[in-house]
Parts: sequence; C-alpha cells; structure tokens
Amino acid sequence: MQKIHTYLKTRGEQLDSEIAAATRIPLEDVRVYLSEMSKRGDIIACHSTRFINGRKIEGVLARVSGYIPAASPGRKPKATS
Repeated sequence: MQKIHTYLKTRGEQLDSEIAAATRIPLEDVRVYLSEMSKRGDIIACHSTRFINGRKIEGVLARVSGYIPAASPGRKPKATS
C-alpha cells in the first residue's frame, strides 16, 4: 500500500488501471488496497467513466487526501492592483 500511496503523491490523481500498470501490482489487488486506504481516509476515491477513442473505460479514480503539491518553479504573474 505504501507503493501506491507514494505513486499517487508523485503523480496526482490516477485511475486504478494506471496505478496497476505503473506499480506492477495486479489490478484486483490495487482495487482492494484502494478501498482499504479510502476507508482509513488516506486517499479519496470515486468511480469514474471515461471515453477514450469511443471505448468506455470504467474504473476507480484515486488521489491522496489533503495533499497540496508544491508550486511549480519559475516566475509567477504579478498581482494586478
């Protein structure tokens, strides 16, 4: 489960199939881990349907709960007054 948590923290919101492919954990195990982590409050998960090239893809969309990534480096626009 730590591997999934670390992956979500670095990559942001991901589908369960993307997590399984990247971490090389079987999809069924990923779904079990995501449900356990969601019950504990470590992640936020919801069911999602996407259409990619006309194909319907259903899965669980997950992201780390309460985590705000650091601002990207570089210049920021100035506030207008």
